[in-house]
Amino acid sequence: MDATLIRQLVWLDYRLALLFLVFVPFGLLCWSFRTNNEAIKRSLFLYWRVASLIIITIYLAIGSLGISFVSGIIADMLIILALWFWQDLNEDIEASRQNLRSIYLGWRWATTLYCGISILFRSLFANCAFTKIEQLSDTCKIWFEPPLSFGTTFHNGVPVENLAFVGAVGGIVYGLYLFSFLAFTLPKTGRIAFRD
Repeated sequence: MDATLIRQLVWLDYRLALLFLVFVPFGLLCWSFRTNNEAIKRSLFLYWRVASLIIITIYLAIGSLGISFVSGIIADMLIILALWFWQDLNEDIEASRQNLRSIYLGWRWATTLYCGISILFRSLFANCAFTKIEQLSDTCKIWFEPPLSFGTTFHNGVPVENLAFVGAVGGIVYGLYLFSFLAFTLPKTGRIAFRD
């Protein structure tokens, strides 16, 4: 693939991620508080817990760490699971009769489609995760441009090593929390998100 086309697609991927994974769910969460839709509110809280891996991925990519390629793919997979996995929330959302429900369901389908395409696109460059920083190809380095732009915009003057360290610590905490959930909580609760 041409480097110019890859750059355009990478930047498009990050812009779509901002739209589908940050702005729209934040707006839906605010709306669910306003309308007091408990099912959607609980679903979005669970979504934000899972989606926090996206910001960890960005901080890892700011430091040009190859693990960010893997964590980005895992984040998209976990987001899809978080949106569809919980049986009790899905039933409660289906039973609700507010305007928010149809918009939430539309966003959920659109986000699932976006994450699926993003997984396929990122998988084309998964080999970048296993290449030393000094040996990264130009196409691999393109993936670090949007996170570096984010770092420059929001953390101007902070060394990239410090931001990468924050991402690494966040990744470790996230991994421990995920392991704890999979090993201890999930076997007890199954597909039920909230027990009374």
